[in-house]
Amino acid sequence: MLFLVLSILCSVIVGVIFKITRKYDGNPTQIVAYNYVIALALCYFTFSPNLAEIDATAPWNIYIAIGVLLPFVFLFLVASIKHMGIVKTDAAQRLSLFIPIIAAWLIFKEEFNSYKVTGLVIGFLALLFILRKQSENTQNKWIFPAAVLVGFGIIDILFKQIALYTTLPYPTSLFVVFCIAFVVALLIALYQIVIKKIKLEPKNILFGALVGIFNFGNILFYLKAHKAFAENPSTVFAGMNMGVIILGSLTGLLFFREKLSKINFIGIFLALISIIFIVISQFK
Repeated sequence: MLFLVLSILCSVIVGVIFKITRKYDGNPTQIVAYNYVIALALCYFTFSPNLAEIDATAPWNIYIAIGVLLPFVFLFLVASIKHMGIVKTDAAQRLSLFIPIIAAWLIFKEEFNSYKVTGLVIGFLALLFILRKQSENTQNKWIFPAAVLVGFGIIDILFKQIALYTTLPYPTSLFVVFCIAFVVALLIALYQIVIKKIKLEPKNILFGALVGIFNFGNILFYLKAHKAFAENPSTVFAGMNMGVIILGSLTGLLFFREKLSKINFIGIFLALISIIFIVISQFK
């Protein structure tokens, strides 16, 4: 249980760090790029991936797809936290689990039971309620959490495809993905520095290092939690998603005074109910 709690904490802390960077005018692109430097180093020294095992037969199309998507979705995550807050962003990120579920139904022809269908319907209503703007708010940047939801959903599908590729150990594939993501993030940062004349600032190194540590911690502890609950993966699945929504909501409300309407609160409650139905569906 400790690994699951640590994974939840790391996930929420990443959002908190990005929220704090607004106060210090941090550059999201530089922070994301530095994040992958740290994540790469931690991945290498923690898992000791054997790079000699990687050859032309590896699923490079999937590696490249994830590597390109990750930094862009990360930047949408930052924008969503900035414009919509931690509460709505964390909820949208966790509801992204419906993308692979729908893909399993439409693409892989997986059979759905009534619990899973109910969970999807409630999840869709939850999303509408969570992203609904308050009446006094003239702007609703719903596009950012929507991009987070779709982006992380697609990434989840692709990571599941990597998990099925057993020729290479999962940590080795993860290291390759981080390498590609770093290159993409670096190119975006260089474009901003060279073309848009945005300064390279030391504070972004610190923020990037913190994000990298907790981002990797989230992945590491999540994998350890799955190993600890190998006979009951649904516990990790439910605990992670519900834990992040609850802790993220409390953090946004208590520490950052984010304003939510009654409809938004109902949406968060429905998101939790939706996840419960999805978990129950695994046993039916």
